[in-house]
Order: sequence, then structure tokens, then C-alpha cells
Amino acid sequence: MIGIVMFLCSVFFLLLGFPVAFSFGAIAVLFGFIMTTMEALYYEEGVISGLYEGFRLFAYMPYRIFSIMENSILIAIPLFIFMGIVLQKSQLAEKLLHSMGSLFGKFPGGIAISTFLVGALLAASTGVVGASVIAMGVISLPVMLKQNYPASISCGVVTSAGTLGQIIPPSIVLIILADVLRIPVGDAFREAFIPGITLIGLYIAIILAIAILKPDSMPAIVKENKQSYLKELYEALKNILPPLTLVILVLGSIFFGIATPTESSAIGAIGSIVLSALYKQFSLDLIMNSARETVRITSMVIAILIGATAFSMVFAQSGGEEIIKDILTSLPGDELTFILISMLVVFLLGFFMDFIEISYIILPLLIPSALALDINLVWFAILVAVNLQTSFLTPPFGFSLFYLKGVAPASVSTTTIYKGVIPFIALQICLLFVLALFPEIFGLSHLNN
Repeated sequence: MIGIVMFLCSVFFLLLGFPVAFSFGAIAVLFGFIMTTMEALYYEEGVISGLYEGFRLFAYMPYRIFSIMENSILIAIPLFIFMGIVLQKSQLAEKLLHSMGSLFGKFPGGIAISTFLVGALLAASTGVVGASVIAMGVISLPVMLKQNYPASISCGVVTSAGTLGQIIPPSIVLIILADVLRIPVGDAFREAFIPGITLIGLYIAIILAIAILKPDSMPAIVKENKQSYLKELYEALKNILPPLTLVILVLGSIFFGIATPTESSAIGAIGSIVLSALYKQFSLDLIMNSARETVRITSMVIAILIGATAFSMVFAQSGGEEIIKDILTSLPGDELTFILISMLVVFLLGFFMDFIEISYIILPLLIPSALALDINLVWFAILVAVNLQTSFLTPPFGFSLFYLKGVAPASVSTTTIYKGVIPFIALQICLLFVLALFPEIFGLSHLNN
């Protein structure tokens, strides 16, 4: 029962707004002390000896932290974050949106389609969801509103496009999931590619359907100073090809086994600096500010990881993992029932918890059951990534909704943003169900071969 009480206390403190890393670290120390004291009272050689033996549990904590520091996979996180921040500060989003808009804006629904294509490129270039939503909220949303696009659809397009960084490689989410589930990062990137492209295709399909059925709701941009199409194409390619080349170099080296994800992240970091120079944005301040922000974000991730490691260590010692494993593996329906329940848990917790917290705290509780049911962990990781992306959009607590509200015009209400994301949430849930029931369509298997 100690493990169950631990879990409930951690959720309570999170709802109160306490810092995640410190909450889980403090709960681990408190309940570890309680558990140690209770065991010492029944120790045959005396209470003092029992306390000494019990506190040896915490003696293993430095070794756990040191193993985190030695994990070469985690090196990819700060490097990809640095790559994304440099590209963001190099005004990549502005250039891409302007270029895509000039190519597709002349068609009904063209601005929305451009936003999705830019969102995909930003996701593959940066992997930072918040930055993508904010950038497109500042640049693309006002243009759509000015062209008389419905405010709700415009908000749905921006938030959905900005959240593609959850599933499109090189996603920070996939790196963390791969580390937690002990699967190759390259496999996670490779298998997430088709579901990610499918999701982009579904987004564009719904925009085309609306544009065909209601062309007046998504009018084309009428330009006063018309340029030849070839000149527009040339200007667009100048802005699209450099980041696209960087994406191909980073992901291609991983997919074809030329480099590990950690080595590819180094290529991406150097490539982002080269692109900043190409866009005439390079400066020492740019590098220093990007490095500071990278350290801040990475420190948050590592702090949560250390707190979650302490929590999981004490939770496992209390027998909590065995209880959860017994409950999940005894459910009727085998692996599909487990997948349904675990996805529901991840989806609901996604309203309140960040993906880092869910990955390091909730998933370790589900791994023993997944292994007992012989579930393909790569497939499970992709399901979790799509699920987390859905929770990022779901009212009332979706993080992307808050990002957009922070930069949206005052005329755009929170209710309008909520209404706009509903069609895109429905598409993601449909994709999640298809991926869960028919993984073979995406070249995956629900069980280990």
C-alpha cells in the first residue's frame, strides 16, 4: 500500500503546482524513510541494524544518477534543443511561412496548407513544440484572420501544425521514450516517420475538404504586385532548401545507419550555426543566448529525471510495480486491453503533466506489464508519442492551447481556440486507433517477432 499512497501523494502535489523534480525527490525520501523505519521495527537483529540496512537503499542513488550522466543517448537532447533554438532565433519560421505562402496562398485554403507544411519542416528541424506554436501564432494566424479565415479553424491549424514536433523526428519526445523503454532511438525515429507523414496528410485533407465545400471561408490571397511563378518558386526554394537539406542530413544519417542519433544531433547543431550564417543572423550573442536557453531546458529535463529515478527506486522497493503489473496482466483481453487502459491513462495525465514527467514517472510503471505481454516496445513508443501529441491539443489544459493564447490577438477567445482544435483532435484519435488496431499498415507489429 505504501507504493499506492506514494503515487497518490505525487499526483496531489503536482495538482498543487509544486515543481515536479523536487516533489518526486521529496516524496521518495519521505516514503523511503517511512518504509525503512517500518521494516527496521521487524528486523531480527534490532532496530538500529534494521535502519542501517534500510538506508542502504539510498546508497544506490548516486550510482543511478551517475548512470544517467553516462547515458550517451541523452546527449542528443541538448544538441537537438540547441539546434532548434538557433534555427528559431535565425527567423527560420518567418522565411518558411513567407515562402510557402507565396506558393500556395493563391489557392483556397493555401495559407492553412502552407502552415502545416512549415509546421512539418519546423518539427523536423527543431522538435521544439512551444517555439513552433508561438512562431506560427505570431506570423501565420494574423494573415489567416486578415484573409477572413474562420478564427476557430485558424487557431486549430496553428496549434495542430505547431504540435507536430511531438511525433516528427528528431523529436525530443521520441528520444526520451526510447531511453525509458530501452529501445534504439534510430528505430523509434524510423517507425514514427510514416505515422507522422500520415497525420500531416490527414490535416491537409481536411483543409482541402473545407476549401472545396466552402471556398469563401478560405479565400485565396490576391496580390497587388504580381510576380512570375518561376520567380516566386526561386525565392521559395532559396528559403526551403537549406533547412530541408539539414533535415535530410540529420535524419538520413540515422535512417541509413551512417550515424547514431547522438552523432546526428551534433551534425544538426553545427548545421544550424551554418544556416544562421547563411541567413545573415549569426552572432556571438545568438550562440550565447541559445546555449543559455539550452542549458536551462536540459537542466529541467535532467532534474525531473533524477527526481523520477529516486521515486521509481523507492516505488519498486515498496512492491508497487508488482501490484500494477499483476493488475494489468490479469485483465481480460490480453495486450489490446492493456494498450487501451495504458493509452487512456497517458491521455488523461497529459492534461496535467508534461511529456517528460509522463515518460519518466508513468511509463516505468507500465513497462513490466508490456514485457510480460510480449508487446513490441517500438510500437508502444509510437502509440505513446501520438497520444501525448493529442493531449497537447485537448481542452481545457492542452499546452499548445496556452502557447497560442499567449500570442493570439485579444479578439480570439479561449473558447474559439478550443472549438478550432476539435476536428484535428478527432483526426489524431482516429490515427491512434488505427495504429493500435492495425499496426501492420505502418510496417509495425503489436508483438515482438
